[in-house]
Amino acid sequence: MLQHSPDQGTGSMRAAMVSSQLRTTGVDDVRVVGAMATVPREDFVPPASGRLAYRDGAVPLGGDRYLNPPLATGRLLTEAAILDRDRVLLIGAASGYTAAVLAHLGASVVAVEADPALLATARDALDGVAGIELVEAPLAAGHPAGAPYDVLLVDGAVEELPEALLAQLRPGGRIATGLLDRGVTRLASGRRTAGGSGLFAFTDAECVVLPGFARPARFRFV
Repeated sequence: MLQHSPDQGTGSMRAAMVSSQLRTTGVDDVRVVGAMATVPREDFVPPASGRLAYRDGAVPLGGDRYLNPPLATGRLLTEAAILDRDRVLLIGAASGYTAAVLAHLGASVVAVEADPALLATARDALDGVAGIELVEAPLAAGHPAGAPYDVLLVDGAVEELPEALLAQLRPGGRIATGLLDRGVTRLASGRRTAGGSGLFAFTDAECVVLPGFARPARFRFV
C-alpha cells in the first residue's frame, strides 16, 4: 500500500465523510457505507494530498486526473447494487480506490486504466488486496477478454458509452456511470437488455470527466 505518515485525524475525517457526504445524500446501501468507512482514501492519493482525501470534491492525482468525489463514487456504487461475487468491469481505475471498495464488497474486479503512472500507483496501493485484476488499456476499450461482466461501473463522467463497452456486459447486466452533457455532470444507471441498453440520470453531481469518451463529431449541412 502507499505509505503515509500515521495521522489519527484521517479516521475522524473518514467518519465525517460518511456522516456528512454519504448518509445525507442518498448513499443508503449500508454495505457501501461500511466499505467506504473502512477503505482509507488517503492511501490512494499522493502523500502531499493526504489531507485532501476526504474533501467534498475531486482530489488531484497528477497528469490532469482526479479521484472522484466520495458522493459520486458512493452514489454510483449504491445504484450498481453490487452483490457478493459480482464480476465488475471498472472503467477509470485511477489510483485504485474504487477497486478496493468493490473488493471489500465481495466483487471480483477487472479495473481498466490507460495512464501508466496511475496504474503503477494503483498496483502499489492495492498490493495484497485479493480479487482485483488491473489492466492497462484505453478506457473506452474495456477488457473484452474477461467478458461477460455482471456490472459496468464507470467511475467518472463520459459523453457517451461506446457499444464496445456495453457489449462486454451480460444480458441483464447493470450499468452505473457519470454522464457529461453540455458541461453538466450527472450520475446515471441502467441495464443491458437483449435489445440494447438504457440509462436513467438520477441526479446532477460533481463527477470527474474521464478522457477518451468524446462524442464523435456529427456533420452539419449549411
